[in-house]
Amino acid sequence: MKVYKFGGASVKDGAGIKNLVKIISVESENLVVVVSAFGKTTNALERVLKSWLSGDDVYITLLDEIYTSHRSVINELFTGTTVVTGKLDISFAILKEKMYSEKRQDYDYAYDQVVSYGEIWSTIIVAEYLKTHVPGVEWIDIRGTLLTDDRFRDANILWSESTKRVRGIFDFNKKKIYVTQGFIGGTAAGETTTLGREGSDYTAAILANILDAESVVVWKDVPGILNADPKWLTDAVKLDEISYREAVEMTFSGAKVIHPKTIKPLHNKNIPMHVRSFLLPDESGTVIKADVTIKHLLPVFVKKEDQILISILPNDFSFVMGDNLSHIFHSFMAHGIKVNIVEASAVSIDVCVDDERSRVDALIGDLKSEFSAVYNENVEMLSVRHYTQEAIERITAGREILLEQRTRSTGRFVVRKN
Repeated sequence: MKVYKFGGASVKDGAGIKNLVKIISVESENLVVVVSAFGKTTNALERVLKSWLSGDDVYITLLDEIYTSHRSVINELFTGTTVVTGKLDISFAILKEKMYSEKRQDYDYAYDQVVSYGEIWSTIIVAEYLKTHVPGVEWIDIRGTLLTDDRFRDANILWSESTKRVRGIFDFNKKKIYVTQGFIGGTAAGETTTLGREGSDYTAAILANILDAESVVVWKDVPGILNADPKWLTDAVKLDEISYREAVEMTFSGAKVIHPKTIKPLHNKNIPMHVRSFLLPDESGTVIKADVTIKHLLPVFVKKEDQILISILPNDFSFVMGDNLSHIFHSFMAHGIKVNIVEASAVSIDVCVDDERSRVDALIGDLKSEFSAVYNENVEMLSVRHYTQEAIERITAGREILLEQRTRSTGRFVVRKN
């Protein structure tokens, strides 16, 4: 049994879904197919949410535009009135009624209740089209199967209960192919949660772990994992294989090719992950696995944009270490802020984090009675694995280096363009 994951770029239109079916139809193994929202739908739903929370009725128009785009995909795939049209209409109606009748809630909670619908709509369409070409297909609403806590927008999996439910629902004695959603889950109370932006890879890894899959294949619009983003460094080359550890280091540094939480569930059961191109499905791509033998390590470049470098200083000039440090990092955790780089001196601490301004402002507000904080906006974190001096100079030239860290294998630089 295998897990296939298809991202939004692979199902952005009818042609993409037809290609997905072509890829699946040649697979002889039982499959769990994890599908993301159609390309750009998550961004569009975020705009709907922002409009709704601000009290602007334009959210209705924006939602209608999303509906129209999904109906156009259905029209590409099906002829006449179909079951899938009715299912889509009901789902959109439920969301519209919920937004019309319910009061505006906390952003993180509301985000999960609204934005999660992108995956529901995409999988309804994909599953119904797949049923017309391949026998033994079942659609699963993962929200009642993958149980999480109530940490909205970054939920944690409740592994014991999820394992029981997943193994009970995904029964390959009954069906050969199960289509379900990435990115989303649900609480025991029935509230929808999400696993973090771009979390569909993580869903695939969780299901692979629980179901003891032979492998996971992530289908993307790139030939595999490259040693740099080709939009940044045009001479980027494909890495045929990398270790679990290398993948973790890359994702921590900001590589977007896989979700940061994806590797651990796979590593725990030694399940390989293949990153392959849905445009060139016959090519091998990149495999992430335990044992990798590489004679020559290429430098691997990662750029993480939209960062803030925060400098925190105790108001009484006491040492920042010890209890102060514990208090500061507890505040970061309480506000759901992930630390990308930390540098501590005797009386200050510098921290580079993602630019999630509402969370950062709330953090600084909580700390202001004991600490002062200043920050540099619009900075980038550049990382080089297996660095050489030439590799470092290549990516830092023309930039002001605000913070620098080097280990034996990785160099990280917080920079601002001059």
